[in-house]
Amino acid sequence: MGLKPTVAFNHLGCEKNRVDTEHMLGLLVQAGYGVDANEELADYVVVNTCSFIEAAREESVRTLVELAAANKKIVITGCLAQHFQHELLEELPEAVALVGTGDYNRIVEVIERAEAGERVTLVSPEPTYIADETVPRYRTTASSVAYLRVAEGCDYRCAFCIIPHLRGNQRSRPIESIVAEAQQLAAEGVQELVLISQITTNYGLDLYGKPHLAELLRALGQVDVPWIRMHYAYPTGLKPAVIEAIRDTPNLLPYLDLPLQHSHPEVLRAMNRPWQGRVNDEVIDRIKAALPDAVLRTTFIVGFPGETESHFEHLLAFVERHRFDHVGVFTFSAEEGTPAYGLPAQVPQAVRDQRREALMLAQQPIAWERNQAEIGKVVDVLIEQENPSVGGIVWVARPGLRRRWMGSSM
Repeated sequence: MGLKPTVAFNHLGCEKNRVDTEHMLGLLVQAGYGVDANEELADYVVVNTCSFIEAAREESVRTLVELAAANKKIVITGCLAQHFQHELLEELPEAVALVGTGDYNRIVEVIERAEAGERVTLVSPEPTYIADETVPRYRTTASSVAYLRVAEGCDYRCAFCIIPHLRGNQRSRPIESIVAEAQQLAAEGVQELVLISQITTNYGLDLYGKPHLAELLRALGQVDVPWIRMHYAYPTGLKPAVIEAIRDTPNLLPYLDLPLQHSHPEVLRAMNRPWQGRVNDEVIDRIKAALPDAVLRTTFIVGFPGETESHFEHLLAFVERHRFDHVGVFTFSAEEGTPAYGLPAQVPQAVRDQRREALMLAQQPIAWERNQAEIGKVVDVLIEQENPSVGGIVWVARPGLRRRWMGSSM
């Protein structure tokens, strides 16, 4: 029996995609395949693609075209494969296989069939798979940090979002499974676990009949890992029990990533998030009262169809009033297959860009002020880089409660 081929990976997209990549790597290594960091030397290149917005699609396509020009055997996985399976195989003859977002667990079979000369398509129309703690995983992050996926998919149908079509409906992992993986990662020396899913505050709704995030957080609080951070907390899911669990769990950082998307009730209604407009201010004020040290990050979409100058001014005032620690701003991307794609009153791209710049400029002095307030404080940090410098070493590190900190040792 000859040597098995070598495989290289090109990872694009979000942390959820990264976990898929790590499981594919783990499965291939377990099966005896060589993993090569050099795409030029590998027999196959697996490209785990993103298709969330137009810019992400363009990056994915550009990567695929470059590899095709280099005559590489390409395996296309992830969201672009789920979204455009027929077009991809037609346009890229170099693609030997196409693997959907719910089929990455069959990557060993895919490579075996490709080696036998088959052009493979494995794309489940409705993704249902989610890996658990028994699936091999080869981590690609720094040794001190690991992403821990608690659920996959989404039951919401926001008008702008293609994710449910690409990732399927929400499916949560049992608390016991998540804790078991957390313990495995802690035993490997991980110092920070980052909990991820599409809507972390809805965790467990599909399994237990109601959200069980508070119960999950308290269970993870028993794991011997210094820091646990949570991403993508929808404001409406931050019930008193969840806030109490954050406050009472010592290793859980009071860091909340709130994907608010907008502030004006009319825009939120058009986005099919009507419940949120009624509670934004109330929830944020409640968080700040209960967790005065909380770090709040959020993202907004500007230029959604029908967004007027008055709507945008409302958003500007909202950002200036709440003074978030971190703000990300996207311009609306019209995604075919979403309700927002065909909405009237599309905002011109030039206006979208101008509004994004205005909102980012409004946030800059707020971020500066909040950063300046941290100078002189002594905090626990997680060192991410150690760089030699004239006269000593400069460390780049991340604090548990606030933003990036730099120090030097002489």
